Amino acid sequence: MKKIGIATLMLALGCAVCTSPALAQAWPAKPIHIVVPYAAGGAVDTIARLTGQKLALRLGQTVIVDNKPGASANIGMDAVARAAPDGYTLLMTANALATNASLFSSLTFDPQRDFAPVGQIGQAPLVLVVPASSPAKTFKDLLAQAKAEPGKLSYASAGNGSSGHLAGEALKQAAHIDVLHVPYKGGAPALTDLLGERISFMPLNPVEVISQVRAHKLRALAVASPTRLALLPEVPTVAESGLPGFEVSVWWGLVAPAATPQSVVQRVNAELQKVLAEPELQERLGELGVVVKAGSSAQFADFIRAETGHWGRVIKAANIKPD
Repeated sequence: MKKIGIATLMLALGCAVCTSPALAQAWPAKPIHIVVPYAAGGAVDTIARLTGQKLALRLGQTVIVDNKPGASANIGMDAVARAAPDGYTLLMTANALATNASLFSSLTFDPQRDFAPVGQIGQAPLVLVVPASSPAKTFKDLLAQAKAEPGKLSYASAGNGSSGHLAGEALKQAAHIDVLHVPYKGGAPALTDLLGERISFMPLNPVEVISQVRAHKLRALAVASPTRLALLPEVPTVAESGLPGFEVSVWWGLVAPAATPQSVVQRVNAELQKVLAEPELQERLGELGVVVKAGSSAQFADFIRAETGHWGRVIKAANIKPD
């Protein structure tokens, strides 16, 4: 009887060892949800849908995009932080993951502790634009005007704590200029006032301004990236224009709930690398001004930590508070 009992135990253990890899390989066995913490139709939503369609083909499962906007992306991020860590809920994240901990005094989740970085997708450098009638023909002209008339120039943003606001404050700190921030309830009304020449300049996502630049309604002075943007090859970088090291981008990537198995995280990352290498997706993202940034989960984790530290210092120095 003892021999039978031992044999049965060994058989059970053997089966457990044999089936655990099979369970890992079985993922995904049902649809995957990508939570977008913003409204449908924006850049984050568009990139989630483009990427999700490609991932669905590679993973052999439906990828559903769930929009959970509100509270400066905190509602969607909280939903994913609390989701089951089984690989079936992912977050299409952006700059807010790195900035909200410094902007908000209390959050229901920890941006560093509660998420497992999966992989970065890309980034788009902000473009500094002025109305076509502006006397500033170059970025150097803009800085010279700001220094000659402290407090006279103004820049618009989509609201306190937005990427445009943070970019403007970073520019003030880096260039030692005094300009007025004018927050709006969204990017559309801010752009309207910029076009109406009621605002001096604005840092914007390239896809938001490319049509106005090409129509000569706005003038692009510089892009905040280390190299020129393929979408606007004639526009110099901020570094070329006399302010080296100034880089500001909006960026996107996938993260999962913190306790998601590493085997699943690595599987999604591996498929994401293949998706990002596809010429069709690269072309579609390029049309949005997105520079593809493929890489490992560890590289994305390092990037998020660096962004969190950088923008935390900017937010503290400028004493920025959310709306």
